[in-house]
This record gives sequence, C-alpha cells and structure tokens, in this order.
Amino acid sequence: MSDASQELVSGGHLVAKVLKAEGVEVVYTLGGGRITDLHDGCADEGIDVVGVRQERVAVHAADGHARITGRPGCALVTSGPGITDALTGVAGAFRAESPMLLIGGPGADGRHTMGSLQEPPYVDLMDPVTKFAATVPDPAHAAGLVSMAFRECYLGAPGPSFLEIPSDVLDAKVPLEKARIPEAGHHRAPARAAGDPEAVEKLADLLVRAEKPAVLLGGQVWTTRGTDAAVALVRALNVPAYTNGAGRGTLAPGDPHHFELSRPYAFANADLIVVVGTPFDIRAGYGTRLSPTATVVQIDLDHRTVDKNRDIDLGITGDAGLVLSSATEAASARIDSGSVRRKAWLEELRTAERTAADKLLPQLTSDAAPIHPYRLVHEIDRFLTEDSVYIGDGGGIVTLAGQVVQPKSPGHWLDPGPLGTPGVGIPFVLAAKRARPGKEVVALFGDGAFPRTGWDFETLVRHNLPFVGIIGNNSPIDPTRYAEAAAYGHKRERAGGHHLGDISYDTFAQMLGGYGEEVRDPADIAPALRRARESGLPSLINVRVDPDAYVPATMNQTRYK
Repeated sequence: MSDASQELVSGGHLVAKVLKAEGVEVVYTLGGGRITDLHDGCADEGIDVVGVRQERVAVHAADGHARITGRPGCALVTSGPGITDALTGVAGAFRAESPMLLIGGPGADGRHTMGSLQEPPYVDLMDPVTKFAATVPDPAHAAGLVSMAFRECYLGAPGPSFLEIPSDVLDAKVPLEKARIPEAGHHRAPARAAGDPEAVEKLADLLVRAEKPAVLLGGQVWTTRGTDAAVALVRALNVPAYTNGAGRGTLAPGDPHHFELSRPYAFANADLIVVVGTPFDIRAGYGTRLSPTATVVQIDLDHRTVDKNRDIDLGITGDAGLVLSSATEAASARIDSGSVRRKAWLEELRTAERTAADKLLPQLTSDAAPIHPYRLVHEIDRFLTEDSVYIGDGGGIVTLAGQVVQPKSPGHWLDPGPLGTPGVGIPFVLAAKRARPGKEVVALFGDGAFPRTGWDFETLVRHNLPFVGIIGNNSPIDPTRYAEAAAYGHKRERAGGHHLGDISYDTFAQMLGGYGEEVRDPADIAPALRRARESGLPSLINVRVDPDAYVPATMNQTRYK
C-alpha cells in the first residue's frame, strides 16, 4: 500500500482515541487555538466537552470527577496563562491523591526557545506537583505517553499527571496503522497491593489483643473502594471508627461503630490506634494527637507516607480494602476476637461523644442574629438526605462543618483537601452533577472562597445542573483576621485587608439565571433550603452569619497564641 492511500490521523484525534480507551467520559476545558484539534477529536470519540470560564475550574472539575467516580478525570487547557492558571488545581489534586490528567497545548515545538507567545517551562512548573510530567515530541509517541501518564496516575497512591503537547504535534498527521492505540483494559497492570502477609497477621493479632482500639478511616478507604471491608472490620471486631476527608460516610450517622466528636478522647486513651489511608499531616497534628503509649499502626498506598512525621509500631503498604479484609479474616478466625470485652470501651466513648455534643448544643440551636455558623451547619446537616452529595468550600466554615455535617453514604463528601484550596466548590458541583445527575448536591461556601470560581455558576445554569448552594456570609476572612487580632490587637485586625465587601450573593445568582434568597433569621434557614431544592435551579442561599464567631480550630492554632 502506498503512503498516499494510508489513512491518516492527527495528533489531536489520536490523543482523543487514547482518552476514550482509558475510560475518559468527559473533559473539562477552556478553549484556545492551540488545542482545537484535540477538542474536535474528543467530539468524534463521543467524549463530552464541557467548557468553563477559568482553567482552574476545569482542573478542579476533573479532580472532582475522579474523586466521585474512581475513574480518571481529564482537563484540557491552552498555553501560557491557560497552563499556569491550572497549576493550583493540579497541586490540589496532588495533595488529595486524585487521579487525573491535565493536557496543555503550548505553541509549536519548532519554535521552542525562540520567544514565541506564551512559552514558560511548563513541564518544569508541573513536575513538583504531579506524578508524571512530560512533553509529547511527535504524534507517533502521543498514544504511548498518554497511556504512560494514566499508568502513573494509579501507581501507588493516586495523583495527577501532566502532558505538554505542542500545537504542531496535535495538528500533524501520521498513518493510523503506525499509531499504537492501546486496547481498553489491556495495557495497565493490576496495582492493588494486598500488603505484606506477615504484617497483616500481626495487625490481626494486635486487634484481637487490644482492650481499647480505635481506627481512623481516611480518604484512601474511599479511593480504593474499601468501604465494605472497613465496615466489616469494625463490626466483626467491635472497634470504634472515626473518619476524615473522603472517608466520611463510610459508616452512616447513628451506626453503633460511628464516632466523631469523641476523637480527642479516644486518641488520648486508646491502647491501639489504626490509621488507614491518611497521613500524619496538619489535620492529624503531625501525629502528636495520638497517645504516646498507644500502639500505632499505619496503612497507606504510598510507602513514603508510612512512618512519616512520627514513629509507629507497624506500617503496612497496601490497598486499604484488601488489607482490612485480610486482617478481619485473620482476626475473626480466633476463638476470642476480643469483640465482647470491648463493649465497655465503646460505652465509654459514647459517653464522651454525648458530653462533646452537649457542649455544642447551645450553639447548634442558637436563635441569635446574626446567625451563629454552628446553627447554619446544623441546619444543613438536618437537610441532607441519604442521597445528598455534600461539598464544602472554604477555610473556617469547612473546618466547622466537619464537626457537624455528616454524609449519610460513602463517596458523598468532597472538600478542598490537604492543600486547603478555596474555590473548589463550583467546579466540584459541576463534576458531581455531570457524573451523578440523579443525586442532589448541597454545597456550602465561605464568602472568601466562592468568588474565586463563582462566575462558573453560569456554567451550571447553562448546562441546567441544579444544586443547593449556601454561602456563609460574614465579610471577613476569619483565619487571617483572627491571626492579626491575636498578634497585634483588635484595632489591627483589618490591617491585612481581610474584610470583604458586603455582596448580595442571592442577587448574583438571580442575575445569572439561578435561584437566590437571603437569610438573616435562623428560623428561615430550613425553609430557604427547601425552596432552593424545589426551585430546580442552581441556587445560592446567602446566609448572614455572625462576623465575631470564630472557628474553634482557628483559635486553637499555636501560631495565633
């Protein structure tokens, strides 16, 4: 066959074929002239192309898609500010261990280093916050590098990859028969590590012998879809469970093994603490909040996370679901699994749970105006159904909600993650409604977080994606305001410009075609939430909360004292 008669495929269409083979169903993008062929290829492959108003939104949405579905997320951006604007979203996905691919389309490779428009060192920028970053040199190598990028996304703890594909590579054509397009499901080796058998057996022995065990179920429990295994372990062995991040919802509120507010008491008094799929980072006080006399076990997909920031007694590198399932099987085979003698320990924790809840109750039910933020999150928690996906976006308000708002099912909680990125809310709503259109999405925003990506509220209106949005509106950015007040006195708490303008976010929602309502009386919160649900539109309930009610976690941070 002569070259003239060979079927040719462009680099952009070839990449789209590989994305399809990798299971990509939707790409989030902000159009640019250098990636038009890739957009066209995605359309040919039946991949939904969702256009947004800011590149960071595209990446956060791809991140959210991966967290919700377990399948890879994908974002496409153009060169220059397209890629640099995306950097924050990639860094957030990296810290959150979210498998997604960002493709950036810089200028023609043939003009590299000549000073062409929008020519920063993209791979160098992305390398520290990705698991894999590379340039695609020509169309013939495009398929292999896309496949490699996705493999790296799932190697060990998941995370993002980045590919720089120059515009001349996307536009150039090669013979289709010479382009290797991986067959779906055939090119990625299984990567679920079950953990060292001897270590798992030791874990089972520790669980059986422990008088006062506690387990912390982190985000990797959901990432590995190990929810059933985690539930089986705590029930079979009668172990109290605490959750954080995407691990929330593993056990439904009211489950006899689900605990939340008694965590400090449990971790100070337990004789065995098993930490599953979450690092000893700032959220865990770098490991200092665990009893120094407790036996500590850590299970994680990444060996570099195990034993980081504090000494542990047993570390297991592996898939949370597989490790917990094996440990349950080994422990349950013992004549005495220890479950009966732990009844007194669970009652002790229930007492601590009730004490902590009683301490919060006056604020949860406060009728004060301006509205106490604890009352707001209490009403949101009561509003959620079994099918509600809850999204938190912000700093102080998300920390506070974490004490009160409890998703009813696994995979129904999304937050900014360890990077603490404000502005993830609207992109996460977009991802959740696209991936799970039948589910209700309820999102709580801080008024310092919402404006970062708030204009893409219009994207939700444009695509007819209803959700219930709430803004805790108090004008100042609390953590930094409190820092200045604590360090320099209340007269200087405005020195950093942390007081924002008084914005009517309800009017903003109405202006863009959504539903908006303002609430100043706590008794009006629940009715407003119901009206937003019934509107069938993207909505914002603008709740005026007390500007002088600081989040306890902010006040307790050492640097503010």
